[in-house]
Amino acid sequence: MSADSSSPPATPPDPQPPHWYDAEAGPVVRPYAMTRGRTSSATRHRLDLIALVVPEPAADDPGGDEMLSPEHVEIVELCSDMPQSIAELAAGLDLPVGVVRVLVGDLVEDELVHVTRPVPPAELPDVSILREVINGLRAL
Repeated sequence: MSADSSSPPATPPDPQPPHWYDAEAGPVVRPYAMTRGRTSSATRHRLDLIALVVPEPAADDPGGDEMLSPEHVEIVELCSDMPQSIAELAAGLDLPVGVVRVLVGDLVEDELVHVTRPVPPAELPDVSILREVINGLRAL
């Protein structure tokens, strides 16, 4: 066979780049990138795991706000049907709780959501007072 043959020269197949992540590795964007390196928000509210996040009327179209990250938009959308706790949001977004606290704090500062805090145990009524009220009602 001569070098003038009509068949193209054999080229080695393109090696595929190695995959250093898989579906179990989680998101490719690291949490500190989502929060721009912050570990807390500027909000003065303490965001407990059971604190409920409720969207404000100003957040009717969060996708139209170009200043919000996709995670911010998703938080507002998750809360639009029913208020969600910080823990529920973290589970729904598959993000660490600390990241969700920072993102929710951003939304509070932008007045797109508000947070209702649970009543601290010290402020709950005393059980003995409630028993006296029940006994008084039964006596009627």
